[in-house]
Amino acid sequence: MSIHGESEVLLTPAEVASLFRVDPKTVTRWAKAGKLSSIRTLGGHRRYKESEVRALLGAAAESPEESDA
Repeated sequence: MSIHGESEVLLTPAEVASLFRVDPKTVTRWAKAGKLSSIRTLGGHRRYKESEVRALLGAAAESPEESDA
């Protein structure tokens, strides 16, 4: 699927949650809080740009702020 000529990979909340090792509801809260932008499908489901998720994941890995110490 291509939007505006782009071929951006979109991830489901469950896929994002597994990358961050959090609950999918946490991913939804991040989107509502503006920490992560989401795209809504025609059915109203949230999808997340893989490139943005990977960038955020990289930033989280560099910052041990939210570690399970």
